[in-house]
Amino acid sequence: MSFDISLFNRVNILVVGDVMLDRYLWGDARRISPEAPVPVVNITERSEVLGGAGNVAANLSGLGCQTLVIGICGQDENGGKLAQIFKNKGIRTCLVLDDTRQTITKTRVMAKNQQLFRLDEEDITILPPATEKELLSAVKTHIKDYHAVIISDYGKGIFQTPFVCRKMIELCRERNIPVFVDPKGKDWERYEGASCVTPNLSELSLIRASDISSDTAKIEKAAQEICETYCFDNLLVTMGAKGMCFVENKKPPLIITARAKEVFDVSGAGDTVIATLAAGVSAGLSFRSAASLANTAAGVVVGKIGTQPIIRSELASALRQTDAENGLNASGKTAAMDAAILQVQAWRAKGEKIVFTNGCYDLLHPGHIDLLHKSRALGDRLVVGLNTDASVRRLKGEKRPILNENDRSAILSALSCVDLVVLFDEDTPLRLIKALRPDILVKGADYRLEDVVGRDVVESYGGKVMLVTLLEGYSTTGIVNRLLSAYDKKTSDTAS
Repeated sequence: MSFDISLFNRVNILVVGDVMLDRYLWGDARRISPEAPVPVVNITERSEVLGGAGNVAANLSGLGCQTLVIGICGQDENGGKLAQIFKNKGIRTCLVLDDTRQTITKTRVMAKNQQLFRLDEEDITILPPATEKELLSAVKTHIKDYHAVIISDYGKGIFQTPFVCRKMIELCRERNIPVFVDPKGKDWERYEGASCVTPNLSELSLIRASDISSDTAKIEKAAQEICETYCFDNLLVTMGAKGMCFVENKKPPLIITARAKEVFDVSGAGDTVIATLAAGVSAGLSFRSAASLANTAAGVVVGKIGTQPIIRSELASALRQTDAENGLNASGKTAAMDAAILQVQAWRAKGEKIVFTNGCYDLLHPGHIDLLHKSRALGDRLVVGLNTDASVRRLKGEKRPILNENDRSAILSALSCVDLVVLFDEDTPLRLIKALRPDILVKGADYRLEDVVGRDVVESYGGKVMLVTLLEGYSTTGIVNRLLSAYDKKTSDTAS
């Protein structure tokens, strides 16, 4: 598996935002009302779940994270139901009770798994300054205990003025705590300095004052410009069936292909994305790898009906499927680059030291095995970069390799000292080294240190380059020549 989901058990995330009650009325619609041209729904079932910031917390809880929700709730019947659901799920809350506001409630009427309409009960008036200060006081009290903060802005009151949002981001920056924002509305200055903002296409189009949803190039350009304008470290745009567009400030955008097989209901998918993203980063993944993880989680929840969070077992199953699609083989050791990056990030999150070496490994011999064992002894995990068949032909000639890349990777994967094999098609592993960022880069002592490909990259971030002594008398070319010589001699003897 490319990511150790048990790491979520160590993660604590603070969620601040608009909590709400999502109520569902399920039934059948088999006739039209004689009173008006509308369907008559015979209600057969009712259900109530956490919505808004509450659903973000439910997703975190489903993944195994510990979470605290800070928000506002009315002192009414729906507020009591909301508090009870939080309690039943084991989610801690710090809710400011306001008897002048009603608890935000969304009631959806469903027939044959289709939403017919929605009824909203809400009060979105601006909070009094005293209430804003009470919310901030709660954040200041608890923030020290959490790895990350999520601002879940549904435009329902808490963040109607920029004050609370700006102060929260300031608090996070002072403490070096990443802050993730699910935005709303046109005023994104309030989110300035956030670690990552996660708009959908509609929200991105709104801030750009034009519909850019059908043009991927415009989406990428807008995402880059917005990231720079508001000093966001990262921006993750959810694009529905198109997947996601991930941007790190001042770096080229990355399009992440959608993972959903079937889409039944997108309600709450944005909550799943920001929850999984924050959990992944808090567990040690890079923002880029965590974005891929969030994409996989989103592909699961849009296949559900109604507001339903991701749960750990579902994500684990989806990751196994993604591994297969990305090229991580059944042994779990041979991976395409995307899967390898995620796996290395997971190992690093555990504090494990990553060692990297590379080669063609055509006709594996004792010299190869000795180098691999020595490399593995330098760290906790050994990643082997393996030249593809095309790469070997360019380097060694048209008669090589003797064994194809599948055979060579299978043999390497069978070695206990090898933890991961990654094929690369270039003449050198430079791109792979840049992507994996190993702690130690290993080559044989027949190299000069200054000639090692990737040395400058590894040393630039504090890594080391090591040259290990080789066993004498072993080379694939030598073995091939001995085989050919023996074959020629046998043929000659037979002929005589």
